[in-house]
Order: sequence, then C-alpha cells, then structure tokens
Amino acid sequence: MFQIAAYETFQDGQVIFEEGSSGDWVYEIDAGTIELSRNVGGQRVVVEVLQTGEVFGEMAFVAKIPRTATARAVGETTVGIMDRDYLDKELNKLTGSFRTLLKILVMRLKKATDNIVDAKVSP
Repeated sequence: MFQIAAYETFQDGQVIFEEGSSGDWVYEIDAGTIELSRNVGGQRVVVEVLQTGEVFGEMAFVAKIPRTATARAVGETTVGIMDRDYLDKELNKLTGSFRTLLKILVMRLKKATDNIVDAKVSP
C-alpha cells in the first residue's frame, strides 16, 4: 500500500524519534511494537501502543509541526520508512483547500490528545 524507501530495525527501548523533534518521515511497523509517549511534567505518559501494520509519524508530516510524542521500540521492531518524495507528491495532488482541511483535522487530533494526556496526569 505504501512506498517504503528503507527499513530499519530497532532494539527494545530504542527511540525512533523524540517528542518535539522535526517530523520529516512517516513510518509503518513491519514487525514488532511501538510505544508512543509524551513527557508531561517530567512524567512519561504512554499515549498509545502500535502493532505491526500500523503507521506513525503522520501528524508531524501532514501538519508540518514538531513531533507530538516520542516513538520507542518495544522488543525488536522493524519499521519501514515511507518514501518522502512519494508522500509529498501524493499530498500535493490534493487541492490547497483539502490540504488545509487535513491540517485542521491533525491539529484537532493533537489538541484532543493533549487534553487526554493532561487528564491522565492531573490529580
């Protein structure tokens, strides 16, 4: 379904990307598990655990915002790195209005995730 440019294997606990870093790549889990977490008040909060076949890193790519979470391998995990040129071409096929709509949806999802994570940490 996706055009993969390269595969990388990560060991248990190894970080794929950090919250706040630039979001130039989108990933698909080829084998293994990825934990997405946020740092809230110095506390690591797990946002989601993803399995084989799932995609991550898309929010930063679509909205051109910093990474909203840290992605960490759980056990040995292989990810496919999606071809950036292919994704750019596909995104640019959309009208400007539709790209804006996608960015709005991503930002709304980011806000909802922020609220959920904050609620997990609040007393």
